[in-house]
Amino acid sequence: MAQTRSGPVRSEVARRSILSAAAEIFAERGYDHLTIEGIAARAGVGKQTIYRWWPSKSDIVAECLLERALLPEQLALPDTGDIRHDLTAWLRSIATVVDSDSGQPLMRSLIAAATENADIGRRLRDSLADADSLAARLRAAAGTEPHLRPDTPYVELAEALVGALVLRVLSRSPLDDAVVDRLVTAIVGPARS
Repeated sequence: MAQTRSGPVRSEVARRSILSAAAEIFAERGYDHLTIEGIAARAGVGKQTIYRWWPSKSDIVAECLLERALLPEQLALPDTGDIRHDLTAWLRSIATVVDSDSGQPLMRSLIAAATENADIGRRLRDSLADADSLAARLRAAAGTEPHLRPDTPYVELAEALVGALVLRVLSRSPLDDAVVDRLVTAIVGPARS
């Protein structure tokens, strides 16, 4: 006798529609004006469909970020071949997002979603260890920067940088150019003269 699956089947079309609607509304009106009702209406699904898969708008926003449906250009680490330049540009881009009207709530929602949902937390952490990650980029720069050696713990170094960003967001501390420069120096060492 064949076993049947209990519970709702997650429609990939509905999931993508929900994430797309959330990203669109966020871009148009910001995090504070993002509602489950608005997402459901734009996605053409019922609120219960959304709540079946995501317990809060923070979880939806987190998934949008993790799937690069939200702010993909601003949060992507550039790759010019110069890790110092790329880290500086990336951190300044993050600072621009964080300093925007919806940036602080967005980042705090990602942190909250990761805290409340182990799967989101794991996916966020795993995104640091994939082939296109910060850790991989730092590892690839070994030898081009004296501070980055082959035996450097790159995953932990990447986690330390992301942790510094999280602390800045949580404490609402500025992420100005001086802070960005100090963070880059802490990660890759002082610039060569």
